[in-house]
Amino acid sequence: MAARVSLGTRIKNTSLKNKIFLATTAVILLISVLIALFTRWVLISSLTSELKLRGLGIATSIAESSRGAILTADRPQLTSLIFDAMLGERRYLLDYVFVQDKKGAVLAHTFTHPFPVRLAHANPLDPTAGTEGAIRLLRHRNRDIYDIAVPVREGIYPIGTVHVGLYKEHIDRLVSKLRSTFLGFLSAVTIIFFAVSHWLSRYISRPLSRLTQASDEISRGNFEMAIAPAPSGTSPLGKGQQASLRSNDEVRLLADSFTHMTAHIRHSQAQLRESELKYRSLFTGGPNPILVLDRRDHTIIDANPSTEEVYGYTREELIGKAIDRLGPFEMKADLLRTAEPKPVLVSAKVAYQRKNGTALHVNVHACPAHYGERPALIVATTDITDMVEKDNQLIQFSKLKTLGEMSAGIAHELNQPLNAIKMGSEYLEMMTERAEMMTREDLATVGGEVSRQVDRATEIIGRLRDFGRKTDFTRERVCLNDPIRSVLKIVAPQLELQNINLVLDLAPDLPSVGAHHNRIEQVIFNLLTNARDAINQKTAGAAEGDVAREIEIRSIAQDGHAVVTVADTGVGIPADVQAQIFEAFFTTKEMGEGMGLGLSISSGIVEDYRGALRVESTPGQGTTFRLSFPLARRENLPSDMA
Repeated sequence: MAARVSLGTRIKNTSLKNKIFLATTAVILLISVLIALFTRWVLISSLTSELKLRGLGIATSIAESSRGAILTADRPQLTSLIFDAMLGERRYLLDYVFVQDKKGAVLAHTFTHPFPVRLAHANPLDPTAGTEGAIRLLRHRNRDIYDIAVPVREGIYPIGTVHVGLYKEHIDRLVSKLRSTFLGFLSAVTIIFFAVSHWLSRYISRPLSRLTQASDEISRGNFEMAIAPAPSGTSPLGKGQQASLRSNDEVRLLADSFTHMTAHIRHSQAQLRESELKYRSLFTGGPNPILVLDRRDHTIIDANPSTEEVYGYTREELIGKAIDRLGPFEMKADLLRTAEPKPVLVSAKVAYQRKNGTALHVNVHACPAHYGERPALIVATTDITDMVEKDNQLIQFSKLKTLGEMSAGIAHELNQPLNAIKMGSEYLEMMTERAEMMTREDLATVGGEVSRQVDRATEIIGRLRDFGRKTDFTRERVCLNDPIRSVLKIVAPQLELQNINLVLDLAPDLPSVGAHHNRIEQVIFNLLTNARDAINQKTAGAAEGDVAREIEIRSIAQDGHAVVTVADTGVGIPADVQAQIFEAFFTTKEMGEGMGLGLSISSGIVEDYRGALRVESTPGQGTTFRLSFPLARRENLPSDMA
């Protein structure tokens, strides 16, 4: 037994021609019904109002004529007046007329049978209320009657009431006649629109059917299918089809638009093929490794030959594996917010690993794209190992140069434990030459002091060795207070020798940042060295005590960053020079006093760890350098072991 098909499904599956026809017919019928209902309401309301107004007019006229008869209670005259009111055409309109005095007693009426008592109280009117009249629909002798009551006044005093009864069926007959006429007219219009909708549905659906056929051909890859009229002998459409497409209307415009769309698709496909060949050649022949990652889990979908050459893995070994096999990859929100697919720097100077275990430093750029139907990321890695090595050499050179400048102070610091050791050894030698016996307490005191001074000298040399060792670019959790204290162990004695007061205000619970202890030491060291030189430059030639000689170091946590400020009371930096101080080899010092690399190196180190280095300075008053790093995320960074 065949399954029943709903009306909605049948309409949905029917042809466009039938849909247009049914929709047009339904709309016309709906509009016709609404117009009929609205017109009936307007006619009934208008005619009813007109009838009521006529009734009010008749009642008012009787009230004006019957004023004297009511005052004199002249019943014959009142009866004559109300019967005269019902003569002529009014007999088809009026059912009755009766007059009441101000107490409600009926003085005269037009009934040929006894007066219906209930009518006297069916539409009561209070003459003292000041109303102009009252209308009420009543049922009298199985008929609907509008009872119209009008007050009769002598001056301002009410003396009675006139009641007029109007036939409701009179207006119903008029409405029925108008409705029949209107329905006949509406039926004729409906038939006309029915024919028009049938013609319109055929007119629209026929060319659309041809466009559907052409669309099917295009979906099969036949982009040479012509829609608009073509020169004789070239169009696959027949003469009748060409004639219908020559009509200058929306259907023709649709056909032209479809033709232009087809041409555009054909052109776009040619461009797509050309672009695919071009970018495929860039992908396969590019000198840098390029990876295609799945955007959701960062697994490798594709890799170019340069990836195999640089990292030592075959393409088959990489596909399906996470990019973490090569090195860290951090997904940035910028990759998803960008409206256009453009490369975004994901990581700078990050360490990746080859298959044989050797490391290389790379910059990682990523760009959102689609690989087939999958959302993907195009990741390009650039080998910058040589550049990182040269940067490290430059930093190392700067360190050794700084240590050379501090050699006098370091020698002075080492002389103190050496002098103490020498004094202890000379004391022991003297006691030996005199052949004097030393007490156990004296021997323990001298030996302990010598041991402490050896440890002190060892600590000084160890600090210098740690500071001077070659830096590494790895990232770890570092509390900025730690490299500050490490640098001060070396620099503080030098500043003390030069009578520079050091103010230290470090936050006790400063959060960690992602950086490297030794490289942050270099930044702090450079800032302190510049502060020292600025103070010495300002106080050169001035009497001691005339100028404040102070360096202040503070650390705080602020707005998701760890911040360090280094402020001095030195000579300051002119405003026109502040924009250049971070450039390599720019210096305001005299020839031979500096190479202009300290701030440039410091700025590069800070940027490597996504930090910022800012300067605020007033000439003659001093300079403040503000160093800030974003707090370390909850990622798997090793702790600082320095």
